[in-house]
Amino acid sequence: MKMIIQIDRKSYIVPYLSILLAFILLGLGSFKVGDLYAGESVIVYSGRAERLIKPVLDHFEKTTGTTVQLLTAGSTELVNRLRAEKTRTPADVFITNEAGALELARKLHLLQPITLPDIEKTIPQPFRAPDNSWIGLSGRMWVTVYNTTMVDPSSIHSLLDLATPTWKGKLAIPTANSEYLQAGASMVLAAKGEKTADAFLQGIRDNAGNEVYGKNRQIVDAVAKGKVSVGIVNHYYIFRHLSKDPQAPIAPLITDQDEGGMGSIMNVAGIGLTAHAKHLPAANQLITFLMSPTGQRMFAEINKEYPVNPAVSADPAVPPASSFRASTIPLTRLAELRDPIIQEIQRLGLR
Repeated sequence: MKMIIQIDRKSYIVPYLSILLAFILLGLGSFKVGDLYAGESVIVYSGRAERLIKPVLDHFEKTTGTTVQLLTAGSTELVNRLRAEKTRTPADVFITNEAGALELARKLHLLQPITLPDIEKTIPQPFRAPDNSWIGLSGRMWVTVYNTTMVDPSSIHSLLDLATPTWKGKLAIPTANSEYLQAGASMVLAAKGEKTADAFLQGIRDNAGNEVYGKNRQIVDAVAKGKVSVGIVNHYYIFRHLSKDPQAPIAPLITDQDEGGMGSIMNVAGIGLTAHAKHLPAANQLITFLMSPTGQRMFAEINKEYPVNPAVSADPAVPPASSFRASTIPLTRLAELRDPIIQEIQRLGLR
């Protein structure tokens, strides 16, 4: 039986799961991998939206016989929940939509190293924690989406250009509590310094005005309808929109590729192994699946994200990774910069 709970992002205090797990092995003379784990459960705390992770988890359940019990909320709320629960936590793994929350959980000693034998061959070093307590699962770029009937793409060279007066009243941005906005601004801070990051946040605040959205897909829709000319989103929302409406007048623009530019802002959704996981074999089985070619292809095909496993190619619809230069800022810095950037976002009054 699968349990899915959605927590209001404004409050993460929810009664603990009451879970009875049974593991009975019969007839071990002949079995498959899925048979070995039949009856097992793995409990997932997920900061990723259910619609983005559930198809992959459903496939894992179907092919292994291991039940996934899923609890979803904001990544920051779930870090706080893990801190409050301590050794009592039922969570075996923690999935997030960006690396900063995972690294924060690691620094708070809420995760333990993943000791799977192929992890260092499968997941490149930039996409995992120093102690392998978390790994990236799928990559995304923070890009400009523009209306092709309203914007000449050659007029935008950097994400920072969107903070100039040229785009006043023409820009849509995520809300102040968006983890994507926080992570993207943190990367600007790391690459360009406090003064530039501050000017960037002030500029996009002023240019967006009331065009502030809680969901990336709403930003893409606003650009497609011509309500605004440009927006800042994770790349895959553009390609998911185009897969449903190929004639939509939108396109992605990968910026900051000039010599000396900071490179495109890359982040990862990822998974960590909780420090007090109660079902370690099932947790490791899930992690193994998610970083396997099968799991990675599902992220690529369903969500249009970039696989982090180099053996798996991205969906043909998205720009190949070889066609752009990504930022070299270590993802581990996102946890370090989280509090300063949130404080600055609040100080500047972003909505």
